[in-house]
Amino acid sequence: MDFQLDEDQREFRAVLRDFVDREIIPVAREWEQSGRYPTEIVDGMREMGLFGMTIPEEYGGLDLDPVSFALVFEEIARGWMGIAGILGSHSLACRMIAMRGTEEQKRKYLPDLAAGVRRTGIGLTEPDAGTDLQGIRTTATLDGDHYVVNGTKMWITNARYADPLPVLVKTDPGTSPAHKGMSVLLVDSSLEGYRVTKDIPKLGYKGTESCEVVLDNVRVPRENLLGGVEGKGMQHALSALEWGRVNIAARSVGIAQRAHDEAFAYAKQRRAFNQAIADFQAIQLQLGNLSTQVQAARLMAYWAADAVRKGRADGETGMAKIFCSEVALAASIDAMKIHGGYGYSTEYEVERLYRDSILMSIGEGTNDVLRTLVAKSVLRGETAL
Repeated sequence: MDFQLDEDQREFRAVLRDFVDREIIPVAREWEQSGRYPTEIVDGMREMGLFGMTIPEEYGGLDLDPVSFALVFEEIARGWMGIAGILGSHSLACRMIAMRGTEEQKRKYLPDLAAGVRRTGIGLTEPDAGTDLQGIRTTATLDGDHYVVNGTKMWITNARYADPLPVLVKTDPGTSPAHKGMSVLLVDSSLEGYRVTKDIPKLGYKGTESCEVVLDNVRVPRENLLGGVEGKGMQHALSALEWGRVNIAARSVGIAQRAHDEAFAYAKQRRAFNQAIADFQAIQLQLGNLSTQVQAARLMAYWAADAVRKGRADGETGMAKIFCSEVALAASIDAMKIHGGYGYSTEYEVERLYRDSILMSIGEGTNDVLRTLVAKSVLRGETAL
């Protein structure tokens, strides 16, 4: 049993860590507070090839293994979780096209997506359908050689940059069960009727936009049906979300690690009663627990990523997403407490970590829903403990 990264993974992590320390951490708080879009950071990630991390090498991508994929999100989120979101939705959509698309769709989109010339996201959530994807209302009606798409999508990351945006639709709304009538269409954001109607105000997860997208009689060419076959949309979405849970688990580890680093640095620097507060046993108890939880979360995230490498891993990725997201929230709160009053100030990093951590228990499936998924996976014998 080996709990170590291999040499390539360690070198890759070192490159990522250097980029985050140089290009993200020095500007994250200022840009987050001002609402500035991180154009220069996006350009840097493009130069590193990170937009192609889930795209096969034959189409110009990096084709990262799942653990290296997790390392990207851990390190980027350590600097600024919102930036990781730009890569997150893009990488899931790219994987979906790479795994499920027709050869023509792969050739058309993947090389430019890998190079960052194109960017993308994923259009699943709606105003009345989040966790319950079968409850979506967006429809796509075939009219000659085009689908006519109508509906509204919410919380769409990269909405203004998506080219194309994979959108989950109902191509046969009357089918039962509903998932058999669902498909994914690759929708070009330049098409008439595609409108980004608003940015959703958020507590955290800033740096990337989260938008409402309205599709009003958008005519999408029939050849943009992902995989060329109707009724496979739910399968496409769920296969992407499995990697998405690794993404969220790893982002959570990045947040927790940064909270850990900030707490330790402050505890060694802050003095009370003529000594550093790190010398007080009460603070040491908190720091020791924080270190233990962060390392446990990291191992859980890597374990789940490795499980994905071997095949379907609903149970493992669900466990990791639940555990890591809850560690991220607890770690950020503990770091705020160690900072005392300064932890509540926007002049310090930890309040942002707290705001960003809350989303981790919601994104890619709420933790309570994932607990039922884990239980079912264990009951079916798919996840062995």
